[in-house]
Amino acid sequence: MTETDAPRQADLFASMKRAGRILFAATALLVAACQSIVPKGPAPTQPTAPTQPSGPDVSQGLPTDTERHRVALLVPMSGSNAGVGQSIANATTLALLDTKADKVRITTYDTAQGAAAAASRAVADGNKLILGPLLAEDARIVGPIAARANVPVLSFSNDVSIAGSGVYVMGYNPNQSIERVVEFARGKGLSNFAALVPKGVYGERSDTSLLRAVEQAGGTVVSLQTFDRTPASINAAVKKLQASSSYDALLIADSGRVAMQIAPVVRKNGGATARLLGTELWNTDASLAASPVLRGAWFASVSDGLYRQLATKYRARFGGAPFRLSALGYDAVLLTVRIARDWKPGTVFPAARLRDPGGFAGIDGAFRFGRNGIAERALEVSEVGAGTFNVVSPAPRSFGE
Repeated sequence: MTETDAPRQADLFASMKRAGRILFAATALLVAACQSIVPKGPAPTQPTAPTQPSGPDVSQGLPTDTERHRVALLVPMSGSNAGVGQSIANATTLALLDTKADKVRITTYDTAQGAAAAASRAVADGNKLILGPLLAEDARIVGPIAARANVPVLSFSNDVSIAGSGVYVMGYNPNQSIERVVEFARGKGLSNFAALVPKGVYGERSDTSLLRAVEQAGGTVVSLQTFDRTPASINAAVKKLQASSSYDALLIADSGRVAMQIAPVVRKNGGATARLLGTELWNTDASLAASPVLRGAWFASVSDGLYRQLATKYRARFGGAPFRLSALGYDAVLLTVRIARDWKPGTVFPAARLRDPGGFAGIDGAFRFGRNGIAERALEVSEVGAGTFNVVSPAPRSFGE
């Protein structure tokens, strides 16, 4: 269990501002020199543990503190996902520093030692809001424990099935990514859509999203094939595409690495001129921009403009590159600090504020929670260029655009 609060000192970051209809604008991150534009999602290095601010001895339990909001961070700090959990924890520390939030104290609990134990301890310690957990299976355990104490949960998972009953989903939703890129492609005159989706839950949700998105956009789905990521299965699926019908847009609903395996097969077997489309998973694969066969492909994701600046600051402080998911931890703190302005310490967290239709903004851009508890995000569309990604349709700055 780790305590984090913000020192009362000047910081290198700019203060928060209001912007348009977004109720909470993200910190404008300042860096010493302009960073060159690089492909999204550099491979992370193992982050180091944050330097903890000096404070009271908590070895005998949490100190009594009636002036600050108690917020729990539930992430894996040991085990196979410890690197991601530590990166998120480090990002929450940065967010507290950037906002100079001296009214918020964040305590980190290790879900790798048991999600139920972590949630029960967090509630017993008096935390009124839970940030995390990272995994959907942990959120299913944490949710009921937190609900009994009337403590909302802002999960970093992208599994929409866990939303509801006090659990909110902040993770990047593939459904929204597919809807955005299909809408963009349809606006560019493409009408006949096909898809290659992996077997499993992600693939099932992707094909459902594609069918709905294409129908809403007024296009036609001419073929949808599944594969299991083996060369033989990929070849067979592409052959079925070729035999079934012609298409002018093809969604490859998998990672950038898998897309680079599939694209050459598609180009040689009936899809030479088709526009390739990707999902939010492509946002984390820097090697995509070095692949000539994917040049011209489109995918939708959150913007990386502010994230690149956050990553620069992160490296300077912690000595390594963050995981891309660390932005979720940073933005969860920004949201908390914004609501904390009108939230009396020690009282129940005002969960209704999470569903404000104007939404919030952060490192990943504008987002808001619907009544279903799922974060709706303003996404941009990028095109794979020669060694870089080019934004061809910027993300709306607010939900009124």
